[in-house]
Parts: sequence; C-alpha cells; structure tokens
Amino acid sequence: MTESTSETRRRVIVAGAGLTGLAALVAACGGGSESAGSSQAAGTGGAEAGSGGASGGGSGGASGAIARTADIPVGGGRVFQDRQVVIVQPTEGQFKAYDALCTHQGCPVDRVADGAIICPCHNSRFSVADGSPQQGPATQPLAERQITVTGDEITLS
Repeated sequence: MTESTSETRRRVIVAGAGLTGLAALVAACGGGSESAGSSQAAGTGGAEAGSGGASGGGSGGASGAIARTADIPVGGGRVFQDRQVVIVQPTEGQFKAYDALCTHQGCPVDRVADGAIICPCHNSRFSVADGSPQQGPATQPLAERQITVTGDEITLS
C-alpha cells in the first residue's frame, strides 16, 4: 500500500467516525428526548406554594370537568397530560387553555411557572396570557384550545 492510499483510508475512517458522532448528537437533540416528562402533569402559580404537582386527572367525575376554577392559580396554570392541554388563569377570573405540545418539536410541556408554560426538552417558554413564545427555540405560539367555565367547573369544548 502506498503512503497516499494509507493516508486516504485513515481520512475516510476518521471522517466516518466524525459523521457517526454528529448523527448521534442530532438524534439525541431532535428525537429521543421528546418524551421526557410526558406522563407527568404539573402546575404552579409562580410564587404560590402548594398549587402544583397534581397527577393530571383533574377533578373529573360524571360532569366531564377537567378541573375546577380553584385548581388553577391566578397568573399560573396546570398541565393535564392525559388530555394534552394546559389550563391557565392569566388574570383573576380569566381562564384559557392551550395545546400541551411544544411547537418546536412536539415535546409535551410539563409545568407552568412565573407566568410561563415551560417545555422541558429545550426550555422553550410560552406566555400564559396568549400562548406566544417568550423564549426559544420555539417560534410559534401554542395552539389555543376551547374551554367552557360553568360555575366552578372547567370543561374542554
């Protein structure tokens, strides 16, 4: 084997190893981590203690209510993973709902804190007021979901 053939083979092997590492990095960033936190529901009202940590079932029952108004803190909200919805209360008495899948790569958001809906996969943050992205990498707002508030019950419309 000549010196140039040996050098060429070495370069091909090194380049192949580099591409394999790059492919693994891309897969880790864009694929496997997307299910992180998917079985968990959480919610907080920013500084309000004790307003989160629910297991996503809501107040349920025969009425079909996903939550009670008292379950949703002012300025915060709760994630209901089983329904793939986030319910928030931006201001007293104003309730909104958004799709619980991040618009960046479809990872489920997992909590509401400090006025933001947070995606654990790449730390995108969305406003509780209108679902708009406050911090990327997401650039699109969360899709709004329709809810109905009747008395103290919140149901998906």
